[in-house]
Parts: sequence; structure tokens; C-alpha cells
Amino acid sequence: MSDKRPTWDQYFLKLAMLVSERATCPRMHCGCVLVRDKRILSTGYNGSIPGDIHCEENGCMIVDSHCVRTIHAEMNAIIQCSIHGISTQGATAYVTNMPCTNCSKALIAAGIKQIVIFSDYQDTKAEDFFKIANVDILRLEMPKTTINYNLKSYSSAKEITK
Repeated sequence: MSDKRPTWDQYFLKLAMLVSERATCPRMHCGCVLVRDKRILSTGYNGSIPGDIHCEENGCMIVDSHCVRTIHAEMNAIIQCSIHGISTQGATAYVTNMPCTNCSKALIAAGIKQIVIFSDYQDTKAEDFFKIANVDILRLEMPKTTINYNLKSYSSAKEITK
């Protein structure tokens, strides 16, 4: 990735990484950004249902080797679109990890046409379902984890002092 300006794919993947910082399950921090025509439709991260305790506070709720306390990032991104009346038809999902089996089916049903990831996920049938549904998977290198912003180098910016 260039230190000057990231590609669109790098930009949206890096945003997915930032979104994942809100995740509340210590087993996996995942972020998802739904995008269409280079515009962000919604974001999602894995966390508990509204009003419930978080895994970080009270431990994970494990069933069949999966934490069922959390809603996955992809589902939360789709739900946000639903709440706000935003169509996901034809969108791209930028996700920090390959979606799990259930999330892959939800993304397909939501009309997502491309998945962009930089890491895989254990025990998922996502690729099989994406292939059946003709959803493209683009695997990229993980974006840099630094943000290149130097306030002092911008002549029009002024640092806030307290």
C-alpha cells in the first residue's frame, strides 16, 4: 500500500479493521463494511445484541465451539442497512476475515456480489456457497495497521490546545 493514497480496496479493508476495534468478543474481532459504487452503506462488528452483556465483561457463551452471544459483523452490517431502509443489492462486503457459513448465506441472500478479505476463517463452507451463488472473492494482503496523518504538516490545520 502506498503511503500517499490507498486503493479503494485497501481503504475499505482498513476501515473494516478500524470497525473491528468495536468488537466485544475476545475470540475474534471482525469488522465488515458494505460498499456500493465506492460509497459506504453500513458497517458492522461482532458484538452482543443491544442491551445484553458483552463477552469481554461476562465471558463467551459457547455452543458447538462457537460463541452464540454475539451477532457477527456481517449480520450487523446487513441489519444496519435494514434498519435504515438501504438496499444491499449488488454491494461489496469488505470483511477482515472470511465469513462463517451462516454469514455467507446471509450475504448472498442480501444480494452481495463480491467479498474482499485479508484472512480466512476456520471450518466455514462460505467459499462453497459463494461459488454456487457466483459471488466473487478477492483475497488481498492485510492493509498497514498505521494511519498516516501528520497534523503539523498540513498548513491549513491547527492543533487544538487545552
